[in-house]
This record gives sequence, C-alpha cells and structure tokens, in this order.
Amino acid sequence: MTAATACPPPAPGQVLFRAGCPHCRESFELGAGALRLAIGGSARTTFYSFTCPECGQAVRKPAGERIVELLTTGGVRTMRLHAH
Repeated sequence: MTAATACPPPAPGQVLFRAGCPHCRESFELGAGALRLAIGGSARTTFYSFTCPECGQAVRKPAGERIVELLTTGGVRTMRLHAH
C-alpha cells in the first residue's frame, strides 16, 4: 500500500486545496478531510497540517488570516489552541 492510498479521495463537489510538500517537493490537491487547522493565540501558533500523499511525511505550515479564512470556509476541521 502506498502513502497516496492513505488519504481518502475527495467527495464529489468537495472543495480542493492546492498544497506542496517541502520534503519531496511534490504539489497536489487535498480535500478538506485531509487537512487540519490549528488556531493559536499568535501567528506562530496558527498553522495547518497534513500528511503528504506522495512521501507520507507529516507537513506543518503557518496559516495567516487569509489561509485560515479559506480553510474554515472550505470545511477543514479546526482546533483552537488555548494557553495554560
């Protein structure tokens, strides 16, 4: 089984997001179910993550205001981080 089969295929009509892997340098499209968004108290702690469907590596990238807006309106699961 390859890493590419680990991601569920996007549902018909689902929003797709273009992403790239810094490890293998591949570009691809991911459905909302393949992405996770974490919103923290600062720009440093706000990011999105996914597993590269090509090489299987975990990828974490910063998410500015525009990215947060696009991902949340596109149905990406969001987690709010709270400081203790």
